[in-house]
Amino acid sequence: MKRRTLDIMFSIGGLFLSGLLLVLGLVMTSNANFANDYVKDQLAAQKIFFTPLEALSDAEKEADCVVEYAGEQLVTGKQAECYANEYIGLHVSETAEGLTYAELGTPQRELRTQVTEATESNDPALEDLQAQLDEINGQRETLFKGETLRGVLLTSYGFSEFGTKGEQVATVAYIAAFLLFVLSIAGFIHAFRTPKEAAFAEPEHTAA
Repeated sequence: MKRRTLDIMFSIGGLFLSGLLLVLGLVMTSNANFANDYVKDQLAAQKIFFTPLEALSDAEKEADCVVEYAGEQLVTGKQAECYANEYIGLHVSETAEGLTYAELGTPQRELRTQVTEATESNDPALEDLQAQLDEINGQRETLFKGETLRGVLLTSYGFSEFGTKGEQVATVAYIAAFLLFVLSIAGFIHAFRTPKEAAFAEPEHTAA
C-alpha cells in the first residue's frame, strides 16, 4: 500500500473520531449546564441562608464550610452538602440525645399507652407522663423535618455531582478531539509531502 494512501486513511479516521469526541463534549457540556442550572434554581427558590458568622455557635464554627459560607444564600450543590451534613446534621444529633426519628417511635408508643392507662385510672402521674409524651412528640417532629430537609439537600448535591462529572468528561473530550484534529492535519500535510509512488515500508524478515 502506498504511504500517502495510508496517511490519508489514518487522517480521515482521526478527523472522524475528533468529530465524535467534539459532539460528546458538547452533549456533556449541555447536560452539565442543565444539572447546574436546575440545582441552582431549585435551591435558590428555597431561600435558605447560612447563619451569619457572628451568630454561629462554637459547635457550628467547628465546621470549616459553615464558616466559609456564613451569611451566604444556599444555591450550589457543595453548599447543600455542607448545610445538610454540617449544619442540619449537627442540630439533629443534638436532638433527643442522638436518637433517630425511628428510634423514638418505641418510647413514644409506650408513653401513649401509659398516658391512656393513667387517664383511665386517674393516676396522679398523668401530668408528668403527658409532659414526657409532648416532649418526645416535639422531638420526633423536629427530627422528621430536619432529616427530610437534609435528604432533599443531599439529593440536590448528588444531582449537582452529575453536572461536575459531565464538565470533567467534556473537558477530556475537547482535549482529545483537539489532539486528534491536530494529528490528522499533520497526517494530511505529511501525506501530500510524500512522493506519490512511495510505498509503506514493511519490516524486513531475517532469514533463520
